[in-house]
Amino acid sequence: MNPRSPVQDAVSAGGVVWRRGRDGLIEVVICGRNDDSLWCLPKGTPDADETIEQTAIREVEEETGLHVRPGAKLGTITYWFVANGVRFHKRVHHWLMEPVGGNLSDHDHEFDRVEWVPISVAHELLKYENERRMVRKAAEALGAEIP
Repeated sequence: MNPRSPVQDAVSAGGVVWRRGRDGLIEVVICGRNDDSLWCLPKGTPDADETIEQTAIREVEEETGLHVRPGAKLGTITYWFVANGVRFHKRVHHWLMEPVGGNLSDHDHEFDRVEWVPISVAHELLKYENERRMVRKAAEALGAEIP
């Protein structure tokens, strides 16, 4: 990475969607792709004139097929990446969210699979440590334990 490369800020938003499963354990939604075995949290970039929270709701609804209600803000992930000779400083804002309708089968084309899994399983499957940290924060907020 060339330290003289131009720097741009980038932002996206999403959430940790949760419910209490039949066994009483907390479950969360994760999104996956078959070609690279990637599992991640739903998130995306803002449309024009959209607040970050509105972005989080819209992106989660598009990527999961669920209608959601945002709760507490969990935090923000920050990281750097390079694309086309530009260094990006990315910030991803996450909210705790509850489903209020919809169906996972209605998720958009971006992911091959969208699934409810126990929160501890999500923590194991998520590819990125920053997203695992958001799941740990969700677990703490919900009084759940991740072994």
